[in-house]
Amino acid sequence: MSLYSDFGPRRTAQIVADAVAVIIVIVAIVVGIAVRNTIAALGGVFVNLQDAGVGFESTMGEIGESLGGVPLIGDGIRGTFDQAAGAGVAIADAGRAGQTVVETIATVAGLGFALLPIAIVLLVWLWPRIRFVRRSAETRALLRLDDGEQLLALRALDGARAAELARISPQPLSAWRAGEPAVVRSLAALEARAAGVRLPTVA
Repeated sequence: MSLYSDFGPRRTAQIVADAVAVIIVIVAIVVGIAVRNTIAALGGVFVNLQDAGVGFESTMGEIGESLGGVPLIGDGIRGTFDQAAGAGVAIADAGRAGQTVVETIATVAGLGFALLPIAIVLLVWLWPRIRFVRRSAETRALLRLDDGEQLLALRALDGARAAELARISPQPLSAWRAGEPAVVRSLAALEARAAGVRLPTVA
């Protein structure tokens, strides 16, 4: 299996395209991580809110517990501070919920910024590369057959442009049927070149 064309200009273009694709994927991942971390940093506000709620709950609870021991008025005062401690719990819960929301938004945004360019690269670059590798491998397999050049020449007759065929012979089909070696080889070379494969040198 060959990943690149046997012909210099096309091989160079493929190598450059592969390098660019890899760079785009890496940059997309880095940007996605940066976006995710930037948005996630906003969750620090909710971390502070949670800490404030926990601290308020703890303080009000301690004060209520201390004053609860005061004779006559202790029970009434403690109830007020217990209610205030409950408000601290609500604040802490709001802080935790805010952190969850920010984390979700950060993750979704980071994935979006990373996956969109990666998906475009896969469509524009990877699929054509896979098609090239498969076509190249199939062409090389045909050339290993005894009549491989004949088969490639037949494919060229079916798929090549009229101008390309005319440069080989004014009657390419008749020449192929007659088995003219030069025409058959030229047709086979035309088809093989489209697949990025160079015909073996005739001994």
